[in-house]
Amino acid sequence: MHKVASFLRGRLAVLTRQPCISPTLARIHVACGALCQKSALRSPPTDVPEMPPCSFSPEEYKGMSKARMMEIRQQNCSPMTMKVTYYKEPVFIHQGYMQWLWDVDGRRYLDLFAGVATVSVGHCHPKVRAAAEQQMKKLWHTTNIYVYPTLHEYCEKLVSYFPDPLKVIYLTNSGSEANDLAMLMARLHTGNYDIITLRGSYHGGSPQAMGLTSNAAYKYPIANGLGCTNTMCPDVFRGPWGGSHCRDSPVQTTRECSCAQGICMANEQYIGQLQETLATSVPTRIAAFFGEPIQGVGGAVQYPKNYLKQAYKLVRERGGICIADEVQTGFGRTGSHFWGFQGHDVIPDMVTMAKGIGNGFPMGAVVTTPEIAASFAKGIHFNTFGGNPVACAVASSVLDIIKEDGTQKVSLDVGSYLMVELAKLRDKYEIIGDVRGKGLQIGVEMVKDKVSRDPLSHQDMVEIFEDVKDMGVLIGKGGVYGQVVKNIMLSSPQHPRTI
Repeated sequence: MHKVASFLRGRLAVLTRQPCISPTLARIHVACGALCQKSALRSPPTDVPEMPPCSFSPEEYKGMSKARMMEIRQQNCSPMTMKVTYYKEPVFIHQGYMQWLWDVDGRRYLDLFAGVATVSVGHCHPKVRAAAEQQMKKLWHTTNIYVYPTLHEYCEKLVSYFPDPLKVIYLTNSGSEANDLAMLMARLHTGNYDIITLRGSYHGGSPQAMGLTSNAAYKYPIANGLGCTNTMCPDVFRGPWGGSHCRDSPVQTTRECSCAQGICMANEQYIGQLQETLATSVPTRIAAFFGEPIQGVGGAVQYPKNYLKQAYKLVRERGGICIADEVQTGFGRTGSHFWGFQGHDVIPDMVTMAKGIGNGFPMGAVVTTPEIAASFAKGIHFNTFGGNPVACAVASSVLDIIKEDGTQKVSLDVGSYLMVELAKLRDKYEIIGDVRGKGLQIGVEMVKDKVSRDPLSHQDMVEIFEDVKDMGVLIGKGGVYGQVVKNIMLSSPQHPRTI
């Protein structure tokens, strides 16, 4: 963790025109200042610590040249692959092991982004690999019209992690597909059509899920997601209301708060906005409310502590069901609980998940109640690859590893330590507006200054990402304006100070 802080300290020293301090003098630079001119951003920090040791040796790369890969990427791959390439100088990944990635030149990277919050127990974890290999020796694929052990063993295991009455599982191939299915099931069960989501949310990029998603970067100028309405996101840092003890997090905002003990005026205001949406923008009866326990792509946004509990009550009073999108928060990542919704003291009617479910293997799921499942059984729903034997074997091994390796506890310990250390940087640097999260669902919001809270410019964010990558650390970004550094580090059970 100290090495990660040192990386950030070096970058911040450049941004603020402050010299880097030797690690023997200070682990965290304690200067402050305003953002410098862009020209200074091009000067990399000189105080770059060495990577922690790693006993794993990657294979020597003998494949296609980098130049040829880029030619194919530009000419034959979807144009979107170029659009989402993070860096001016791309990273050519060759091999991975646990929290590490190696490029084709043999350079090692510390992967804090985990394949967009997907690698839940480590790249090429030996036990996951063994489970996949063992299953592939027996049966690669069949259909769930037949009864085969891996499907039923996994469903029994997964459902044991849910409270009653969440006991029926539909297996899919992705999070977008899971959310599509959840939308359909909600509408069929309730007989209503309208669905409410939060601004800044991301629930997938399929034609239907695009309607749930409330971020212009992921929208196309076509009709999509009819019947989806968004309401104000209860963001206690960037939103109009917020205080100093709104969040369930080791770190709170620096906004002033005059609320009495047990009272959150910010929460009352955001619930008021939801009530306004219900009164003006949808019919009196609705189908569902979709909400991530902590917004992922939106920038690790946390809500006031009682927001979801009160929101669920309002939605259910109008005939709707409540759906928790656990694509990024699930499988112990928030540390305190296995599922993000448990941290809000609510039980949803439906839970969707993907990403960490298979440690990178394409898989997703919807978990719901027998009552809702019975409504959906009026027609025929069939999924060729949902519940694939190899996918189930992989996902089952992931659950075993999370338990055996104590991954949830690692998320809590490492994440809490990291947030506290990052908060020290926030307190010293004008361009770090907020540090937030639970476990290893963490966001660091970069701003032009703390007074305006205006997002740091795209160009400055690009420079930060480029420099951190050049230092050997891969990080993610989020937020409506791409202004949030996201740290995802759920890939190896290690003590915080060894990372």
